Amino acid sequence: MRIHPSAIVDPTAEIHSQATVGPYCIVEGGVRLGQGVVLQSHVVVYRGTSLGEGTYVSPNAVLGGAPQSLDFDPAINSGVQVGPRCMIRESVTIHRAVHEGDNTRIGEGSMLMANSHVGHDCTVGNGVIITSYAGISGHCIIGDYAVIGGFVGVHQKVRIGTMAMIAGWSRVSMDCPPYMISAGVPCQPHSLNLVALKRRGVSAESRSALKSAHRILYRSEKNTSHALERIRQEVPQTPEVEHLLAFIGEIADGAMGRGLGR
Repeated sequence: MRIHPSAIVDPTAEIHSQATVGPYCIVEGGVRLGQGVVLQSHVVVYRGTSLGEGTYVSPNAVLGGAPQSLDFDPAINSGVQVGPRCMIRESVTIHRAVHEGDNTRIGEGSMLMANSHVGHDCTVGNGVIITSYAGISGHCIIGDYAVIGGFVGVHQKVRIGTMAMIAGWSRVSMDCPPYMISAGVPCQPHSLNLVALKRRGVSAESRSALKSAHRILYRSEKNTSHALERIRQEVPQTPEVEHLLAFIGEIADGAMGRGLGR
């Protein structure tokens, strides 16, 4: 392993032989750094944090710090799990979970741009991009390949669906559906995220079906339950449409979130 002489590394930290710890980094005990992990410089990694293979961390990032919660007991053992091949840029902060044994999770191949924040107990999927100065509050769930624009503020316990895109400067206080572009204050679904759907290889048939579903959900005068029923009757039930229906159905049933956003 390559550890700069100025770094402070607890001897109980588990560091792969091919990991790199740069100058003035601090790595606490109980940390795990996988093969090819790079901490560039001035990175702080607190106990309970695990970084997957090939993850790169830019200067001044703070990973696994205590959550900003008045009820948090610093004696508990919780952590942060970052998947392989993530890119964590300058001054990013990721807080560990509030409760014993729980983890804040970042999926494989995600990028957190400079000065973005992921709060305690969040689950961030694979291939997610969180743009500079975006703030994700505690207990949020972000689906695979979602993109969160710059300066976006996300309220606690909000879900952002798979392949969703949230436009910059939006205020997200309720769940944002998968496959849609949402924007505004408050954030509202506006259109289908066709660029992401094409990039991820979603079929033309399914893209067309999602367009129809979007039109019924957000362009008709029907309430949520009637819109869902019409989609089930009139729109081809591709896997993406089924996923969208399940997501919206959970909102309508009050399982999570604060409304449909229409």
